[in-house]
Amino acid sequence: MPEASDPHHCHPHVARNREPILAVLRRVLPPRGLVLEIASGSGEHAAYFAKSLPALTWQPTDPDLRALRSIAAYRADAGTANLLAPLHLDVTAALWPLARADALVCINMIHIAPWAATEALMAGAERTLAAGALLYLYGPYRIDGRHTAASNQEFDAWLRAQNPEWGVRDLGAVTDLAARHALALAETVPMPANNLSVIFRRAA
Repeated sequence: MPEASDPHHCHPHVARNREPILAVLRRVLPPRGLVLEIASGSGEHAAYFAKSLPALTWQPTDPDLRALRSIAAYRADAGTANLLAPLHLDVTAALWPLARADALVCINMIHIAPWAATEALMAGAERTLAAGALLYLYGPYRIDGRHTAASNQEFDAWLRAQNPEWGVRDLGAVTDLAARHALALAETVPMPANNLSVIFRRAA
């Protein structure tokens, strides 16, 4: 079959960041339950995390049809029963296809989407999570308005050149937004390549 027909998308950064992310997820996710992943992209993370965390049920989602096909292909390769078929989910929709989840995971989305997507993510997390449940975010952030590395500043400029509504977000702004949706910042974890794991928990 020609390469163009292969539904698998491959992102080299996944192989680099999946182990550090998994180490955090092992520690902070509940021992069992349903994890809803927002903007699963290629599906490489979903397949890897589901195989590595067999006691959890992993629900990948994405709004893009090509991404959904890639997720389905990686799911077929993984062959693990706890990785569910991908769902179409537009984070900005008023209703998501799942009403409840035990945890939400969103990797590398909020800087490559308009701020409205982050607002919708927080609103959706408030609707979907029970008290004490967590929202896990991963990606680059500014701290107090400043970039944490020259590479992040360059990346931010590149993102904004692609779309003025994109860009590396300020952690304080994200935290303030989360608080308005009953999500309290629990922890930030420095990650390789000047990224952060940011963990919020749903307040009562």
